[in-house]
Amino acid sequence: MARNRISFEGGVALRCAAFAAAMLMAACAPDTPHSRTPGDAPTIVSLNPCLDAILVEIAGPDQVLALSHYSRDPSGSSIPAATAARYGVTGGTAEEVIALRPDLVLASIYLPQPTRTALERAGLTVATFGSPVTIAESAAQVREVATLAGHASQGAMLAARIAAAPRPSPSHTPINALLWQPGEIVAGEQTLIAELLHQEGFASHGAARGLKQADRVTLEGLLSEPPELLLVAGDAPGQRHPLLARASPGMQVAAFDPALLYCGGPTIPRARARLRAIRAEAERSL
Repeated sequence: MARNRISFEGGVALRCAAFAAAMLMAACAPDTPHSRTPGDAPTIVSLNPCLDAILVEIAGPDQVLALSHYSRDPSGSSIPAATAARYGVTGGTAEEVIALRPDLVLASIYLPQPTRTALERAGLTVATFGSPVTIAESAAQVREVATLAGHASQGAMLAARIAAAPRPSPSHTPINALLWQPGEIVAGEQTLIAELLHQEGFASHGAARGLKQADRVTLEGLLSEPPELLLVAGDAPGQRHPLLARASPGMQVAAFDPALLYCGGPTIPRARARLRAIRAEAERSL
């Protein structure tokens, strides 16, 4: 999504000795408590924080052996800290994943090829996913992940919550808004958050100014052409400047949690609820 995270696994250093030991463990270890009979839900390791966010909505720690370490990082996680703490994590190395012996590994399409090769040579099934750029794509991804995890019905219910977005009344005039993301950048129009903003009755101030995905907007540039509503989702110096509180009598400022930008999936209903609350407050003030 806006803050469309493209790759989350990072580089993997495959040290020869450790790798050989892990491969030997995978090949020779007896059946573990994670072994299952046909028909049981597969045990899973996830290497991607956005896939993590889907899994914790539909499966517990007994099935999800580990999430990505990103989900334990408050600065980049879409999962509440207390929820993430219930699950194991890995650093994303092939050695760690092979040692857990999951039935299924979920990862980004940008999983390094050497890592994928090592996992598959150890007999693990790997499924990779991209970053959805529309709400419909995100709902479809939720259904696909849930089906692989053996929880198709839960996935269908979650996907329905994601896709259900009654549009504002036609009588509502769109509010000209700019989402100021971490790093003082803006979201492009071909992003999940842009679609959500349009659905919830906001017009893109950035698009009207000709701004594109990840274009930077300085405090000075913002104040020279202020929107009706500024959504601040970052903590850069300009985004905390006291001038924002008294910059323009015609500009309202609202905080928007950056965690609502990191992923689609279960984050979409929460982001939608926040946007509706912001719009309701803005309408009372306009």
